[in-house]
Amino acid sequence: MTTDIHRDLDKVVERWALLNHPFYQAWSAGTLPVESLQTYAREYGTFIGRLADGWDRVGNAEHATEERHHADLWADFAKALGTTVVEPEIPETKALLDTCDTLFADTDRAWGALYAFEVQQPGTAASKLDGLNAFYDLPDAAKTYFEIHANDPYESVMILDHLDGVDDDASAVAIAACETMSQALWSALTGVYEGTVPEAERAN
Repeated sequence: MTTDIHRDLDKVVERWALLNHPFYQAWSAGTLPVESLQTYAREYGTFIGRLADGWDRVGNAEHATEERHHADLWADFAKALGTTVVEPEIPETKALLDTCDTLFADTDRAWGALYAFEVQQPGTAASKLDGLNAFYDLPDAAKTYFEIHANDPYESVMILDHLDGVDDDASAVAIAACETMSQALWSALTGVYEGTVPEAERAN
């Protein structure tokens, strides 16, 4: 059964649904330049590595360990594109890391921030995997991260199971953190998109 906090969280995420972002839409259509994929892999990888900090904060060491392994798979994605994960240079991706550091410093905020990412990951991973398979000639190692996460709602369900049992104050904190993270994720994609795709080639 959908609970009030479930509805409230999903309303927040829907406003910043990443599959609606022109970066992912161009990826799905095969019109995103390989150079954009390279920048995305290089810049976004540090954020992927930060997810373990969030899971550590909420007390799930097992899942934090799993996320560190997934960060290694992301590094394989970057390597397949001829690049490596580095500390980001684009202002919006730097801001995303700052957002993570702030939200993952508090348990209630960490739950909401993790939900903003995890609830969207199955859909975005499946979409990106389809785009890679259809339009980009990359080795299998470039796809493993997305294969693992496509159509796997386990993490978001686990988060909701926890949040269903918290009080109103903790719910409000988690919802606010979810919105902050959702906006930061959208902004990070905008930074990569506008920094790598010429204005004349961007979707309207």
